[in-house]
Amino acid sequence: FKLVIGGSDLGAFHTCSGLGAEVEMETYAEGGNNGFTWQLPGRITWTNITLTRPVTADTMKIARWLNETIQRVEPKDGEIVALRPDLSRIISWQVQGIVPVRWQGPSFDPANSQAAIETLEIAHEGLEPS
Repeated sequence: FKLVIGGSDLGAFHTCSGLGAEVEMETYAEGGNNGFTWQLPGRITWTNITLTRPVTADTMKIARWLNETIQRVEPKDGEIVALRPDLSRIISWQVQGIVPVRWQGPSFDPANSQAAIETLEIAHEGLEPS
């Protein structure tokens, strides 16, 4: 997966989770109608998106973007692109109003031979496949 926010390419990620939405439903029981209750759609809640990857030189791109955002929080539109192994596009999602929620840096443990992993969680105002 490739992440671009506000025109800045933040690099490739190995995993992406949380692409989704939930519609709040309001139940209304109509007087005199005992056969069913009305299910009325309400607000849409967009789930946070979490992206993970091993620490690479692109980690500095995230650090710079976070630093800019901390100084002035301004939601920016972006794009998440699912890529094939040859880096060609499979599908992409336009993501509106991205704001960082959490960045988790790597844990370094010399007893563990696994790659150091970073995690970025973002909130947003909506998704649209493109």
